[in-house]
Amino acid sequence: MSATASWSYTAKATIWRKLPGKDEYGDPLGYAAPEVIMVDYEGGLSKRIGSLGAEIVVKNTVWSEYALASGGDYLLIGESTEADPVVAGADEVRQVIRYADTFERVADDYAIITGV
Repeated sequence: MSATASWSYTAKATIWRKLPGKDEYGDPLGYAAPEVIMVDYEGGLSKRIGSLGAEIVVKNTVWSEYALASGGDYLLIGESTEADPVVAGADEVRQVIRYADTFERVADDYAIITGV
C-alpha cells in the first residue's frame, strides 16, 4: 500500500467477487467468500432519464487500491461475514475505473462505482 493510500483509505468495505461462468439460465454461479478491503467512499444520487421517464438511482463511489473488483461483484460499505451479498445489503458493482499512482508508483487506485 502506498503512503498516500495508508492515510486516505481508512474505512472498511466488504466485497463479494462473482465466480466465473454462468448457469443454464445465464445467472452467475455464485459469489466467492466475502473479503474486507480498505477504502474511502462517497455516496450520492443520480437521475437517470429513459424512454419511460426519469428515475433516481442510488450510487456510491468507493476508492481503493483493490485491483480485483469488476462489474457484477457486490460491495458493502462496512464489514460483513454474510455469505450472500444480497442478504448483507450490498450494492452491485457497475463500473471500475483505474487511476495511476502518480506519486509513488506502488499500486494503482480504483474507483469502484455501485448502483441499485
